[in-house]
This record gives sequence, structure tokens and C-alpha cells, in this order.
Amino acid sequence: MKYVSPNLVKKVTGWGEVKFRQFVKQSDTITGLVGDLRKIRQIPVRISRRNAIKRYLESNEIKKLQLGAGITSLAGWLNTDVDIKSDGVVYLDVTQPFPIDNDTFDYVYGEHVIEHISWHDGLGMLQECRRILKPGGTIRIATPDLKVLLGLYVHDPNPIQDRYIRWITDEHMTDIPVYRASFVINNAFRKWGHQFLYDGESLKMVLEIAGFSDIKQASPDQSMDKNLRGIEAHGKNVGDEEMTAFETMVFEAKCPN
Repeated sequence: MKYVSPNLVKKVTGWGEVKFRQFVKQSDTITGLVGDLRKIRQIPVRISRRNAIKRYLESNEIKKLQLGAGITSLAGWLNTDVDIKSDGVVYLDVTQPFPIDNDTFDYVYGEHVIEHISWHDGLGMLQECRRILKPGGTIRIATPDLKVLLGLYVHDPNPIQDRYIRWITDEHMTDIPVYRASFVINNAFRKWGHQFLYDGESLKMVLEIAGFSDIKQASPDQSMDKNLRGIEAHGKNVGDEEMTAFETMVFEAKCPN
């Protein structure tokens, strides 16, 4: 019996898999069937989502939508996310058109969401938020502040900057043997699936382009509107509210009447 190299078997098998995938991609019939199967699999999800949204709208006088809820479900809100991690959260991909009618919600809120998608997708998300908000409705966006992160790159960081550098390094870069702002800043751009980090000027600009007005900066957990107070949860989820408040900026804006 002749010896057959495992590497040769792997190579031949791999070549066959590549050819098969190429055949599938090039076959309009098979590609169409795959697409149809995906659509069929999505039907129960779409029906479940439609029913959940309908139930929420029928049972709440003040309509409030949370984007990117994660593990935090806010009472009285329609909590949504693309990755369902807790009960009561409804599937919603913010990079796609929202399955919601125009002028439906009084409030939209997204905490540490917009930085996870590209600038163009972020603009599309905000345009969808404006579309579904009632005239006079409010959007609240909380996201890491690029100006704060870049401000870490100084010769002599102040106490809270130094603590933040040490906190990020100890919690999220355990293989780094030094405390350096350069590592922390690079980490902010690449960690957690971040795609685009905003400063105050760029976030205000994209809100304006999306059609919002009366754009104002707020502090975490603080708002002139009682419906938007005390809803930030990222600090609790990561275990350090002071550090999260330090890195986070919050903006509120109105849907024009």
C-alpha cells in the first residue's frame, strides 16, 4: 500500500472545495436557490419582529426606541439590536431601512452604537431615525469622544487621563507591558468592532446633514427631558461609570416640526 501524504490529501480536498464554491457562485440557479432559502429563513424573524413592534406601539402612549440595546433593556422602550443578547430585545440592523412607519416615535436613543458602523452607515442610521421620529421628537446619541481620546497624547497626563490609560490597559490590553497613550488610542480605533470615532464637531455635522435641528451637547445621565435622564448603562455594563463618563460625549437633537 502506497503512502499518501496528508498534505497532498488536504491540498486536493481543498482544491475540490474551492472549485465547488466557484461553481456555486457561477451558477445562477444555485445562487438563486440559496438566496430564496435565506429569505424563507428570515420570514419567521420578520413576522416575530413585526408583531413585537405592533404590540409595543399599541401598549405605549409615549413611543421610545433604543438602538443597540445589548444586555440593557430599558423599561417603556422598544429595545432593539442586531445581536440579541437578552429577552425582550427585537432584531434591528441599523445599517438597513427600519421596518417602521414615518412619524412613529417620540424618542430614539443609541448608546455606544454609531461608532460600530461606517460614517456613511451612521448617516443612513440617523436619516432613518429622523424619518421615524414625530415632528418635535428627540434623538439622543452617546458615543466615545475622539477629542478626549486624542487628548490622552500629552507629555504629562492629568490624574483622570492617567487613570483612564491604566484602566484600558489593565482591562483590555493585558499583553501590553507599559502604560502608553499611543497604545490606548490605537486600541480605541480597532477594538470592539469600532469603525468610525466622532468628535463633537463631526457628530453635530452628521446630525445636521441627517436633518436634525436644535443640536445640543448633554452630560451622561443628564437631560432637560425627564424621558432621557439616567438611561446610560454602558458604565454599569463595563464596570466603571467614571471612566465611561470620561470617554463619552452625549448629544441630543430635535426632529423639526
